[in-house]
Amino acid sequence: MSASKTKPIRWGMVGGGRGSQIGYIHRSAALRDSTFELVAGAFDIDPERGRAFGVDLGLDEARSYPEYAAMFAAEAERPDGIEAVSVATPNNTHFAICKAALEHGLHVVCEKPLCFTVSEAQELKALSQARHKIVGVTYGYAGHQMIEQARAMVKNGDLGEIRIVNLQFAHGFHSAPVEDQNPSTRWRVDPTTAGPSYVLGDVGTHPLYISEVILPHLTIKRLMCARQSFVKSRAPLEDNAVTLMEYDNGAIATVWSSAVNAGSMHGQKVRIVGEKASIEWWDERPNQLSYEVQGEPARILERGMGYLYPEARIDDRIGGGHPEGLFEAWANLYRRFGFAINKEHRLAPDGIEGLAFPGIDAGLKGVRWVENCVRSADAGGVWVDYL
Repeated sequence: MSASKTKPIRWGMVGGGRGSQIGYIHRSAALRDSTFELVAGAFDIDPERGRAFGVDLGLDEARSYPEYAAMFAAEAERPDGIEAVSVATPNNTHFAICKAALEHGLHVVCEKPLCFTVSEAQELKALSQARHKIVGVTYGYAGHQMIEQARAMVKNGDLGEIRIVNLQFAHGFHSAPVEDQNPSTRWRVDPTTAGPSYVLGDVGTHPLYISEVILPHLTIKRLMCARQSFVKSRAPLEDNAVTLMEYDNGAIATVWSSAVNAGSMHGQKVRIVGEKASIEWWDERPNQLSYEVQGEPARILERGMGYLYPEARIDDRIGGGHPEGLFEAWANLYRRFGFAINKEHRLAPDGIEGLAFPGIDAGLKGVRWVENCVRSADAGGVWVDYL
């Protein structure tokens, strides 16, 4: 994919200020290919701290705003006002900020979850369509090249009919009540700010989205979910959950979402089992894809190599053998967001030039999945039709 030939998109941020866990990677990714230019921001709930942070980033002090509503209103009056905004704030603010941004004619890139309910997500989708604005959701891991290789392998029949999908994102960093000392974790386990779930929405939706990229032809038919609060103070939110799903073609899937997998660094793995072969991707080794054909020696496919499908090489930034990581994956997604905004490339239903594009539908699907999982778990872990 070539670099943008248009002027950088004038871009602002809500949240992501000093001490933010995720703000730095947003800025690094958006600015990597000069697709975006940061010109304004409302970075912190503390206006003075946010103003100082914006100045430290090199912004005009007048464009380092005390809160998002003031930024949207003031920037709308400027001939050089922002054209897009990224939302990197706690979950409970996403819907209101995204809605306000769209109403002000801005494109939006939002942290997941997009919002708390399917009805809210549908409202944002309708508004984005009415205003002809792009909404991107930062499922950043999907920007790794080997995800596109896996997608192409399934599409080209290398695995045969898909039978089993095993998904997990199970780290161990919250196996103790770390939120007692860590504010960035504390809001994630509080239902007033996190929403109806903790790990289902916070980590489970990541491999779920990756599976949707790799397997766009499969539709969830029904699911069953059980969730637990092993750190009791986190109830009613879960810090561990297991979900079993059935697809419309008869395939099955499991999703293990956890923050209490003690000893695990990240533990995000996606394994797709077909009738002829299996593939597996692990985000701690993102430059490799395991390819296992029944009756043959296992193969490890490497990023950047000529034997990969063309779709997997579109975003190649450096030759094979040089590792790429999460910052490159995020930058790949931000570049796709930028191309969609600039309309340089056709935005097809499955992405740009066939590449995965986590847009408004991806955000809606994530919210729908969490809503169904919670509905099943709260009914005692029963099968529910996927609504």
